[in-house]
Amino acid sequence: MSNPPSKSVTPPHPKGLLARSSAVAVASGILMSRLLGLVRDRVFAHYLGNSDIADAFRAAFRIPNFLQNLFGEGVLSASFIPVYARLRAEERNEEASELAEAIFAILVLVTSVLVLVGVFAAPLLSDVIAAGFDGEKRALTIRLVRILFPGAALLVFYSWCLGVLNSHRKFLLSYAAPVVWNVTMIAAFLWDDGRQGQVHLAIVIAWASVIGSGLQFAVLLPAVLRLLRPLVLRLRLRDNSVRTVVRNFFPVFFGRGVVQVSAFLDSMIASFLPTSAVSALAYAQTLNSLPVSLFGMAVSAAELPAMSSALGSSEQVGGVLRERLAQGLKNIAFFVVPSAVAFLILGDVIVAAIYRTGQFTAKDVTLVWSVLAGSAVGLLASTSGRLYASAFYALRDTRTPLIFAVIRVVLTVALGYFFALPLPKLLGVDRLWGVAGLTFSAGLAGWVEFVLLRRELHRRIGAVPSQRSRTAKLWGAAVLAALIGYGAKRLLPIPPGHLSALTVGAIVLPLFGVLYLVFCRLLGIAAPSSLQRLFRRA
Repeated sequence: MSNPPSKSVTPPHPKGLLARSSAVAVASGILMSRLLGLVRDRVFAHYLGNSDIADAFRAAFRIPNFLQNLFGEGVLSASFIPVYARLRAEERNEEASELAEAIFAILVLVTSVLVLVGVFAAPLLSDVIAAGFDGEKRALTIRLVRILFPGAALLVFYSWCLGVLNSHRKFLLSYAAPVVWNVTMIAAFLWDDGRQGQVHLAIVIAWASVIGSGLQFAVLLPAVLRLLRPLVLRLRLRDNSVRTVVRNFFPVFFGRGVVQVSAFLDSMIASFLPTSAVSALAYAQTLNSLPVSLFGMAVSAAELPAMSSALGSSEQVGGVLRERLAQGLKNIAFFVVPSAVAFLILGDVIVAAIYRTGQFTAKDVTLVWSVLAGSAVGLLASTSGRLYASAFYALRDTRTPLIFAVIRVVLTVALGYFFALPLPKLLGVDRLWGVAGLTFSAGLAGWVEFVLLRRELHRRIGAVPSQRSRTAKLWGAAVLAALIGYGAKRLLPIPPGHLSALTVGAIVLPLFGVLYLVFCRLLGIAAPSSLQRLFRRA
């Protein structure tokens, strides 16, 4: 048998090159996709609001999304990128290319089987994720799950492309690709326009999601093929690097799995609450994911290949990790602290500006704000914890984050059940408000996980310099700016109609942002270098 043709592999990126702009590239790509995601959610709110149909679609979408999250970006980032990046750092480019091919072949095989099982097991899965649904609401959820499941496999393949491109420090295209998925969904909304009812619209949107997932994968595939030309799908299960990835995969898989189980249980608990709980939780999670993705994910995704490529003694590697952690935590806190404060104090302005249209009423704004305020509790912990977890993955340790993730999930479920179901009855308030208890409990558990991650990593590589004083100043600047923004909101004359929500948001939110930057400057806190460069260009 003749040997396969030699592969054309891009040489390793020069050490340190573009290090400063990596997080900016990730954040830029995420920003584009998330902004389109907000537009998509606004259109969703306009046509479906917080109805039973919206609840069914949100619950159905969570089930195949479970597959994407387990086999997709998070797991591949933790198990595949460290090994692939190390091979490239050691200039073993042929082996790196073969590793990427083998992992893709494994993903194709496994996800194909799981999608097939998921389509046939849709009724059982729907009863698990939305146990409180019955009748037509349950039937629609099952139908939507069967449509959406194949799209999850395509999103897993997209995540493989993202892992390869990230290791080659090609971040912008990777994280901007979801723009295609969002545009496809928005176009489907506008094309159907709800003329045949909300049920028909939900089905059309589900098919659009599958099509968009395929387009998202197709956008990245040519760039990956240029790096791995020619692409040869072989399992190579005896290869040491493949075995390392597979061995690292399972702890991360179960770690992500327990987190996804927590999200499932949140949705299941919400399904026992009155109509609007499931969709309100999803609306708030979309807003909460914006700072998590832009700042937590952007910094962590940019740092993981760099930390994984660190060579030398354990002391030298530890020094690199401490330096990158310190800088990454500063950048995360600068942006996440004001995001949390804005969710808490100006959350109604944010929710109304984005969602107050069509079927989405003023009552829905207040409900989603309460859920969003609950998520603000653990926002800094969850974003900073991502960076600490990436440091463990760079050290080839996937077991420790798994253990702490299990602790977090147990706390989240226990506290979430109490805050969402028994507590509203004890307080004598409407049961619907229990949905805010789910995000509040998750925030508390997130802080526990963050403290455990930080303590263990500091024990292993040495303590990262404390930033308590700087962080306290950030909180002070953000709270003061938000209070002034809140006062401005109260002073504004508000005409009737949803257009006023856009007007108020366009005035109050930029005012809050500018004041926060001014107060930080007065307190002697410099903005991240990437933001300073942006201001100079502007």
